[in-house]
Amino acid sequence: MQTPRQFSPARIPAAVWALGLVSMLMDISSEMIHSLLPMFMVGALGMSAFAVGLIEGLAEATALIVKVFSGTLSDYLGRRKGLALLGYGLGAVTKPLFALASGAGLIVTARLIDRVGKGIRGAPRDALVADVTPPEIRGAAFGLRQSLDTVGAFVGPLLAVGLMLLWANDFRAVFWVAVVPGVLSVAVLAWGVREPASQGGVRRTNPIRRENIRRLGPAYWWVVAVGAVFTLARFSEAFLVLRAQNIGIPMALVPLVMVAMNLVYAAAAYPFGKLSDRVSHTRLLAWGLVVLILSDVLLATAQHWTLVIAGVAVWGIHMGMTQGLLSAMVADATPADLRGTAYGVFHLASGLAMLVASAVAGLLWDAVGPAATFWAGGAFAALCLAGLGWRSAGAGRLLR
Repeated sequence: MQTPRQFSPARIPAAVWALGLVSMLMDISSEMIHSLLPMFMVGALGMSAFAVGLIEGLAEATALIVKVFSGTLSDYLGRRKGLALLGYGLGAVTKPLFALASGAGLIVTARLIDRVGKGIRGAPRDALVADVTPPEIRGAAFGLRQSLDTVGAFVGPLLAVGLMLLWANDFRAVFWVAVVPGVLSVAVLAWGVREPASQGGVRRTNPIRRENIRRLGPAYWWVVAVGAVFTLARFSEAFLVLRAQNIGIPMALVPLVMVAMNLVYAAAAYPFGKLSDRVSHTRLLAWGLVVLILSDVLLATAQHWTLVIAGVAVWGIHMGMTQGLLSAMVADATPADLRGTAYGVFHLASGLAMLVASAVAGLLWDAVGPAATFWAGGAFAALCLAGLGWRSAGAGRLLR
């Protein structure tokens, strides 16, 4: 157990606040578009649901692959900000393309470039947060960044809904407004974040050489495994939306379910990140699984919209308890010069686990029913909880 340290919010570096603001602005921009894009593609452009699914799957797969290479490249160069700027810049330049699109071609181009940008910026940005933050407050720093990022995830859709009502469902006008926070995001990163000076005399080598991979020791690979297993227990949030619709919430109000989840997530991420700097990581992860099990039970047994909202809110608490914590654990378990690679591999493993978990959840949904999906998720989370207890008892030094 780590000795508790005194903590003051003022000690969080200004660069972390700026990176959080960058994430929030880009998320507002992206979610203003993504919350409307499926309806725009099907309704305005006449695309099929299969085409929508194919484009989204290809886009997310692209982001997963790029994350590993961008993290590795940031380690090799010894610089993070330039790659983060490139990633956010690509995200910003795609926003006008959605507004200009008259067919599938430009939509596909914009989505792929946008996801490449997301893949490029993710690992270097997380590594940069770790680089500028003292180890004793990393949990709080990652919690703060995640909290600000998640604010964008619910502000964006709310703005989109409001503007659609104001402008009589003018998709393209909303897409043009989304350009503004995207450009501001790049500007804040360019002028508001100063990267730490690289260490002089450090010889840079290929981060994925065998001797460097060996330096990512058992503690790191255990965190990767924990992150992937947690993701397997917590399939895509799209099933929260489907459950809300299934239980009878009016279609026009269904998007507000995700707003509620992200609102709770944003409120929980920083306090639990701060808490993780003072308590056992293993214990906090275990409680996160307990909360996830409670959410699954509520969603599996829901017969009224109030239980669905309660289950979604508890899901948001779980996210706030675990996501920033796992990012801090990656930094704690990784040599500073390999953090970009470490975050890239971590995100890849978690992303692949999300694809598998969501596919299984979808099969259960179609074959057995919505409740079965959440009962299965709860059962797997319970198995994870038992495994976490057994592993921490047998090798407690890997996770504090």
